[in-house]
Amino acid sequence: MIRVVAKSYPKKENIDDVIKVYKELVEATKQENGCIQYQLFQDESDPAILTMIEAWDSKDSLDKHLQSEHFVRIIPLVGKLCSRDTEINLYHRLF
Repeated sequence: MIRVVAKSYPKKENIDDVIKVYKELVEATKQENGCIQYQLFQDESDPAILTMIEAWDSKDSLDKHLQSEHFVRIIPLVGKLCSRDTEINLYHRLF
């Protein structure tokens, strides 16, 4: 299993727009083969920090997701609405 934690930093005036776009991404991604979990969270102390927490059955499934039509179309839109680049960390379970 592969876990992904991706933090986005939308500009304050764009938070609602980013959430709306992410909603489409989440709904489409949950239908993908290999997707175990794909959820968006908002930081309680700073609403301008949005974190996608993902679980994939394999690196191959994640790689296919990164090439999917919805991902390739939506992520550049999110990037334009953010104040800085998304931070992405991939994790594999040790035990």
